[in-house]
Amino acid sequence: MPMASVIEDATQPATVVNVASIPLLSPFRYPGGKTWLVPLVRRWVTSLPAPPAFFCEPFCGGAIVGLSILFEGLAEKLLLVELDADVATVWQSVLNGDAVELTDRIRKFEMNRESVERLLSEPHSGTLDRAFATIVRNRVQRGGIMAPGASLMKQGEGGRGVASRWYPKTLEKRIREIQSRSSAIGFFHRDGITYMKSVSNRTDTVYFIDPPYTVAGRRLYVHSDVDHEELFRVASRLHGDFLMTYDDSEAIRTLAQRSGFDTQTVAMKNTHHRIMRELLIGRDLSWART
Repeated sequence: MPMASVIEDATQPATVVNVASIPLLSPFRYPGGKTWLVPLVRRWVTSLPAPPAFFCEPFCGGAIVGLSILFEGLAEKLLLVELDADVATVWQSVLNGDAVELTDRIRKFEMNRESVERLLSEPHSGTLDRAFATIVRNRVQRGGIMAPGASLMKQGEGGRGVASRWYPKTLEKRIREIQSRSSAIGFFHRDGITYMKSVSNRTDTVYFIDPPYTVAGRRLYVHSDVDHEELFRVASRLHGDFLMTYDDSEAIRTLAQRSGFDTQTVAMKNTHHRIMRELLIGRDLSWART
């Protein structure tokens, strides 16, 4: 389904969130990351009648939103779901006992183009090996794009090339902080829509639904093809509340209207500091307009 034609909302406040003011907790850098949306998700969760027992991200990626909610004590437990096998190995390693070894490898890695090309050309069958290679690839490919065919950074920031976004001490700190809360985090290597179907009758769970997307026909993720109509059908059957975010388009607005959902546009800045609009979708977004 095409997601183009941006729709402006004259009632939308012009305030844009300063991403630098939000703690960065994820070991990933993601195109289309939702760090900027954390304050709005916080408002949504605190507007609920009671704190949720479980906060679920069925398309978790870097999971910055879910991690923020958990770290701030706004939900008892976090449920992460991700279909991408490479990304899954990182979460499995961090949460299932390999965090120390993973951070050791990050700390000791000699970051230069030759070592990166050698690492990424090798086959990685084990979970830990694959997780480490995924972290490196996410940090050295342009924009953090994980889809096949993405190229390595050339000049990068300050002419540092592939080392531009390589901060081993920061990565170690984030991974160890996540690992320290692993008892409150569940990870599932599954398709997000399928997972939501399997738990749709739970009343103690809320869902932040941020499906992968394309930009100008360019794939940003390995699994960019989503059955949007099925996603809306599944969301309509969830017993717990949800907040969905999408590129603002006529097609998605039509799906939301057909499903009886509320919509609200929000301001965001892209990587070129251009203000864009993104669409929030939920059952009742009155909290977003107050």
